Amino acid sequence: MPWKTELPMELRQRFVSLAQSGHFTISELCEQFSISRKTGHKWVKRYRDFGRAGLADRSRSPRNSPGKTDVSIERLIVSERRKRPTWGAKKIRQILKTKYGVKQVPAVSTVGDILKRNGLVKARRRRGEAFHVKRGDLTPPSHNNHVWGVDFKGWFPLGNGSRCDPLTVSDLHSRYILRAQALPQATQYWTKRAFRSLFKQYGLPEIIRVDNGAPFATIGAGGLSKLSVWWIGLGIRVEYSRPGCPQDNGCHERMHRTMKAECCRPSSPNRNAQQQRFDRWRKDFNSERPHESLSLKFPAEIYQASTRRLDESIKIHLYDPATETRKVNMTGYISIKGNRHLVGEAFAGTKVSIEQTPESGLIRVQYGNVKLGIIENTPNARLRPTASAERWGDSACASPST
Repeated sequence: MPWKTELPMELRQRFVSLAQSGHFTISELCEQFSISRKTGHKWVKRYRDFGRAGLADRSRSPRNSPGKTDVSIERLIVSERRKRPTWGAKKIRQILKTKYGVKQVPAVSTVGDILKRNGLVKARRRRGEAFHVKRGDLTPPSHNNHVWGVDFKGWFPLGNGSRCDPLTVSDLHSRYILRAQALPQATQYWTKRAFRSLFKQYGLPEIIRVDNGAPFATIGAGGLSKLSVWWIGLGIRVEYSRPGCPQDNGCHERMHRTMKAECCRPSSPNRNAQQQRFDRWRKDFNSERPHESLSLKFPAEIYQASTRRLDESIKIHLYDPATETRKVNMTGYISIKGNRHLVGEAFAGTKVSIEQTPESGLIRVQYGNVKLGIIENTPNARLRPTASAERWGDSACASPST
């Protein structure tokens, strides 16, 4: 049975209808629809002024384009390319000047865009350097809140056709399930929102263990995502299981199997009903199900909340005082001796440490205990992965400081 998808027009119509009902504020609806209040007010105003037609997408092209390439020149470019299929934009641009005497010759990039627009250029797959992350050894949990297992159980459709992505979090020492939450999507926005609530309720763990999928990991520097960068900034170590090895988080995966059999088949009519089933099942799992690994005790008999409370106003010392650091701006760049270098938007607003190696002149960049890569001290040099980005010692996540 095919999935039912909602088009933007349908979503906007539903948003406006709910806004006009008087039962919700614009702020509440914007939060539910994951849009800004500015966008919400825009669609309400357009509907009020133009009716349903005002909810359609509008063209973003300008009314006038003084710099647009003349049609005759565009025809020359296309003609020359068809005569010489192996010629690129630079050669064709030169022909416009020398052969045809064109005075206002378009830029090389413009010639290239014209060739692409007319289907005369085959897109090439760009093969850049991938950040292959070497995963270290996993830490055996020895006490409560030592290691939390975090994962998304595979998504499934609800009775109303909407999507349910169950986020699960468990304490790997006591097997206590801290959270089984039916999220609308497995995105960083919804996951971070769920973890902020979770940390306020149970405190912070020492280590979070995740797999290599989104939203926990990326193919960027150090394999870190915005979510894992946030965790490290709170003083939490992040451990990744080996790719394709679910046994690295075996007890958590086994819990998923039980969860799927007992409260996901068949699915509930809607997300609220499914969440109620998750809550009942979690209570049964924690308080009424004996576990052989716990000598037939209940997880609730062993687990206690962490004494480390969430307080984002407290700054965590990720580096020694003598370590040289750089602030990553909101576009993911750092500045070293007047040169700008891209680290990654996942680190925006954080500080990374830099260390120059005298023998090679390269600059090593690190966030917390994670090696991100190396940079050549030349203008606009990009961060390149080391032979294998890896995690250093545990000393990076030191004590919090006010």
